[in-house]
Amino acid sequence: MNAPLLFVQDLHVGFKVYRGLLHVLNGVQLSVSESEKVGLVGETGCGKTTIAKSILRILPSPPARVLDGSIRFRAREVLDISARHLRAFRASEVAMIFQDPTAALNPVFTIGSQLMDSIKYSTAGNGLSRRQIFKRAASALEDVSLPDAERILKCYPVQLSGGMRQRVCIALAIATEAGLLLADEPTTSLDVTIQDQVLRLLGTLVEERETSTLLITHSLGVVREWTDRVYVMYAGSIVETAATKILYEDPSHPYTRGLLQAIPKLTGQGIAAGIDGRIPDYAHPPSGCRFHPRCPQAMKICAERRPPLVRLGEQHQVACFLYGEDSDGE
Repeated sequence: MNAPLLFVQDLHVGFKVYRGLLHVLNGVQLSVSESEKVGLVGETGCGKTTIAKSILRILPSPPARVLDGSIRFRAREVLDISARHLRAFRASEVAMIFQDPTAALNPVFTIGSQLMDSIKYSTAGNGLSRRQIFKRAASALEDVSLPDAERILKCYPVQLSGGMRQRVCIALAIATEAGLLLADEPTTSLDVTIQDQVLRLLGTLVEERETSTLLITHSLGVVREWTDRVYVMYAGSIVETAATKILYEDPSHPYTRGLLQAIPKLTGQGIAAGIDGRIPDYAHPPSGCRFHPRCPQAMKICAERRPPLVRLGEQHQVACFLYGEDSDGE
């Protein structure tokens, strides 16, 4: 595997609210290599979007605060980037597709104004005239299969459908030629047929450009078809990571198995199972492994200590006391 383009190590993020400090990210560690497509899956509310916003440093502060950890991009510490250089980092190094295109696009500016500005202030726009930037913006819309690009550049977001707005958001992300793409639930608000079209399009674009991608989703079906490697997240912690094929053939963490069992079955082999309970209160998270109150295989040690990531194979790690030197549970 190539050296990591992005490396997040022991990241702790909290939110200061009236009830106290919400410990949302609990020592997250993940990496994305050059040209790699990585999936990040987990239940709604487990902290996936918080990771992406932490990488871009767009979490509102207050209430958010990074309590500990490191985020390195191309060996550069992102948390140490000055405010002066932060805009250049966001414009040229890392791009993000937000899950709600309606909120991501400014309603009072045309598509052309927003797309041309994103190109102008990135390295892709260096030395280009306004006319050249306009042509590049039109080309970006054509790349995402939007017909009559010059007409769309003159439109406001409200004049476009949901699927068209999402394609514009993808165009905004790829036009800057960023090295890393953060795709946060890019098809959440779209119907099934448009979801498939958008994901196929996005997959083609990142492969053609060899763009490293972190796909954030709760759809295990999308992850299986789309990614090279997967991180499974529960309540702010990474509980398992593996190459995609390995994860689906040999899921090891009880939470991962629970997620896979919750996928609806269309083969007449019974209905999908669920996972009892709910994500814990981040103001008062459980001790030890945060999944132990819901885990059918919980042991005494699970409530006492946080499990470390144990290597099960060259491309497979799991944070669970069912494995490793403490696997006897005593």
